[in-house]
Amino acid sequence: MTVERAIGHIDGIALGAFLPRRRDVFDRSLHSDLQRGISKLKDTDGALVSDAIVLNGGYEDDDDDWHEIRYTGASADVEKDPETKQLLVSQSWDYPDNAALKLSYDRKYPIRILRGYKGDKRYSPKDGYRYDGLYRIRAAATAISRTPGPDGEPIEICQFTLERCQESEQGLTVAEKAIVELVEFGDEEKFPQSRAVQVQRLIRDTAAARRVRDLYDGQCQTCGTRILGANSKPHSQGAHLKPLAEPHKGPDVERNILCLCPNCHLRLDIGAISIGEDWSVIERVPQAGDRTTLPRLLLKKRHGLHQAYAQYQREWWDRFERDWAVD
Repeated sequence: MTVERAIGHIDGIALGAFLPRRRDVFDRSLHSDLQRGISKLKDTDGALVSDAIVLNGGYEDDDDDWHEIRYTGASADVEKDPETKQLLVSQSWDYPDNAALKLSYDRKYPIRILRGYKGDKRYSPKDGYRYDGLYRIRAAATAISRTPGPDGEPIEICQFTLERCQESEQGLTVAEKAIVELVEFGDEEKFPQSRAVQVQRLIRDTAAARRVRDLYDGQCQTCGTRILGANSKPHSQGAHLKPLAEPHKGPDVERNILCLCPNCHLRLDIGAISIGEDWSVIERVPQAGDRTTLPRLLLKKRHGLHQAYAQYQREWWDRFERDWAVD
């Protein structure tokens, strides 16, 4: 069976979609290879270009910072140490994978980014793979690897700098488009363009947040409450420790999301509660009434929550309290 592939968004694949195996990534047309990091396909003129990258614990010179990625190109297996995977010789721009990715840079094509379980622990899924949207290559240049070759000589690498595309550039699935159209045409109010982007963002947030909510079956991680609706189904919200909006620019990943009741979600957002280094729940402002806060965060190992995001939220509100005290 021929698998149809395309440059850019793949219809039917939601941003944040989870895929258990590398085979699933291949079968959904997200990547053309079952092992290598760089995916290739033929452009309309027959030239090989790259359409996707899997980040899954590659070279030491890689650097993933969510909004910006420094990615090291590829080399033949014989040019790497079989045990450490360290490069033995410099990389070449003529190597097919590097040439394809460089041509995508020249042609200004977007690149689909997938993160695997072996990647940066701040952003990677606990297991499997996750589609994290479109990035654009901002630069392609020769750089020097941090580790020299066996003879002590510098190793040159093909290094690519990618930056995350704006939300308005992230393609919508058919289902997402239908919801946006329903909102826009179902009300007499004419929303500005930013409203459409906000609606898209709300739709997409459910991909990672739903997995966290399902993991805890809707139970709030900071107070233990499980709110049930008339249909007896739990109602909870996905709360980002490091917010997505400016100036924070946090990632929309499970490691940055808590399952909270609406009340605790608001308290987290306004700094009334924080999460300690030992996963304790810090009450900056005690609740009124009979509601109680758990001494420690409910935490399941499969969640993979990362302390860096709790630290960010905690230190943000620490600074706010200090600034407020000075004023």
